[in-house]
Amino acid sequence: MFADFGVLNFWTYVVGAIFIVLVPGPNTLFVLKTGIGHGVKKGYLAASGVFIGDAVLMFLAWAGVAALIQTTPILFDVVRYLGAFYLLWLGGKMLWSVIRHKQQGEAGGIEPAKTIMKRSLVLSMTNPKAILFYVSFFVQFIDVQANNTGVAFMILAITLEVISFIYMSFLIFSGAFVTRYLKTKKKLAKLGNGLIGLLFVGFAARLASLH
Repeated sequence: MFADFGVLNFWTYVVGAIFIVLVPGPNTLFVLKTGIGHGVKKGYLAASGVFIGDAVLMFLAWAGVAALIQTTPILFDVVRYLGAFYLLWLGGKMLWSVIRHKQQGEAGGIEPAKTIMKRSLVLSMTNPKAILFYVSFFVQFIDVQANNTGVAFMILAITLEVISFIYMSFLIFSGAFVTRYLKTKKKLAKLGNGLIGLLFVGFAARLASLH
């Protein structure tokens, strides 16, 4: 399937993409947090930032830029530390909010759409593990001998985005459901925000130590 368009082992790619999308990471965690804190509409806004970031990274992998970043230690370290710093900032902000007994959505804490979009896009674009994934996995399924590798790139990119959209939709609606429950469970809401904040800090530490 799609072999005539320069795509190699399409169904193997689909299975691998599903497993990779299901692995928890900062992007999915941020979408879930936004769905819980702001509802379905802004949850999809956060997801759209992830989709755009993934599309850009896939294009860079196809164009060879991602491989350049991977093979140039200084560039890779810049991306890595930027991502770690941003995750640490987000996690620290959430933990500080819990400590001060403030919940997102209270006392003017609702984030504007522009802020949500920017945060999700930055999270996606400063994730060196995503760059490694696209260099080591994504490009393996493009036949470099094909007449037009751009068609293969589009097929693989759209396939991954569809899989990601389905999973993100599940997270967003799950988050909205949890929101309705947590409205009467303020202590649980604070605990959840604190745990998510700690996870972001943990992601930052792991990213900073990545070699």
